[in-house]
Amino acid sequence: MRTRIRAGDRQAFAVLYEEYARAVYNHAYRLTGDWSTAEEVMSETFLAAWRTRESVEPEGDSLLPWLLGIATNKARNANRGTGRRLAFLARRPAPEPVADIAEAAAGQVDDTRRLAAVRQALGGLRRQDREVLALCVWSGLDYAEAAEALGVPVGTVRSRLSRARERLRRLTDERLARERNDNAREPRTRRGEVQGRAAFVALPLQEEAR
Repeated sequence: MRTRIRAGDRQAFAVLYEEYARAVYNHAYRLTGDWSTAEEVMSETFLAAWRTRESVEPEGDSLLPWLLGIATNKARNANRGTGRRLAFLARRPAPEPVADIAEAAAGQVDDTRRLAAVRQALGGLRRQDREVLALCVWSGLDYAEAAEALGVPVGTVRSRLSRARERLRRLTDERLARERNDNAREPRTRRGEVQGRAAFVALPLQEEAR
């Protein structure tokens, strides 16, 4: 496969896309938190992969680390652009609130709470830590593959992952504790409320399953 990709075999590249498109898409979503941005990142990733196909090492196993490395860089650029757009929108008057009928469903409210806790916690991590967490925990790469994707030593991946896990646990627990305190006057805990480390399952539940 590596030889065919390096040679510009379009059929081999189509196979590569079919095999890894969902993984790239989900990885992009974890780093950007937005479906449409993730779609753009995925498209740009495979376009860049085609353009740089000759850079693929002739020897090796899965090409997923190579693709996720490209996707990580594209997501960085996308997040920079999003930050600029958000800064612009923050200076504009807020739109009138629109009722969301779907949120009347208790299950969706619970899912929203879980996602909010995880995303808030992820936002408190360094960019490098978020990236290694997404690669090793959610994309399932081992240390060596994550190091290949990021272009850093294996030891750096290990230290970043350990730091990211610890900080993510702490930030998630703190956020959920604040929510429990805010809701202390309620007669009972709402159905499906997530506590502590269980919040880590929230983000993967929102991935595309196609």
